[in-house]
Amino acid sequence: MDIDQDKIDNAVLALLHLTLDQDGRAWKSFDWNVMDRLHAKGFIGDPASKAKSVRLTQEGIARSEQLFQEMFAKTR
Repeated sequence: MDIDQDKIDNAVLALLHLTLDQDGRAWKSFDWNVMDRLHAKGFIGDPASKAKSVRLTQEGIARSEQLFQEMFAKTR
């Protein structure tokens, strides 16, 4: 199967919005390859640390909220 990694990255970025705190940090319990790609795209800080969370960039915060609403909000 040919997998669209951008779609996977978008889904993970949207799910990071679920655990996003007021300081812009979210739990980083997703696949390391995806986290590395999100870092390379400038959406999150370097995930290679001992911390259990990762800091989202301002762009990452905005994009994660947008994707979360697009993917998971109920339509009326």
